[in-house]
Order: sequence, then C-alpha cells, then structure tokens
Amino acid sequence: MNVLFVCSQNRWRSPTAENICSVYPGIQTRSAGTSPKARIKISRADLNWADLIFVMETKHLDYLKRSFADLMKKKTVRVLHIPDKYQYMDERLIQLLEAKLQKYLT
Repeated sequence: MNVLFVCSQNRWRSPTAENICSVYPGIQTRSAGTSPKARIKISRADLNWADLIFVMETKHLDYLKRSFADLMKKKTVRVLHIPDKYQYMDERLIQLLEAKLQKYLT
C-alpha cells in the first residue's frame, strides 16, 4: 500500500509520519506539503501514486479538493486533526500519530 502524508510545509508533521510509518510491512510512504514554501510540494504524481492519503488538518483536504478536484474524487483521504505545533520527530507527535494511524495501518 502506498501512503501519502500531507501537511503545510512538509517540514515537521508529514515527514515525521512518513518516517515512523516507513517500517510498517507492506507500506510505502511519502510526504508532501500544500504551501508554496513546502520542502516537497504536493503534485499530481504524488496523488496518483497514493492508495491512501492522510492530511494533518481539514485545510489540507480543502486544498487538495480545490487544486486536484479530478483526482480527489477517486481517493481515500483521512484527516488526522493534528495541529502545527510539533517539531520533527517530537515524541508527543510520534505518540499522537501512532495512536491515530493504528486503526488504518495495522
């Protein structure tokens, strides 16, 4: 399964999720951001690749629906409701991600 994680700047939340989930058997991970200043900016190729998409906030889902309306009709997206207040690999962020992702990825 190909899993894509999306946040705003692709610096803290989505790369952390990509990192911790990359060890799950049978799961390939990527991350991207919606902001023009994102480390890796979300693309059509990312969305085509993904079987399952996790966004950190509702605003990220709104962005994807606005910017890639044709692709998003066919995609499964889950909103994790994780605010932008954690650093990369913050232990609290890891615990939160693991708790929220457990039902989807195990």
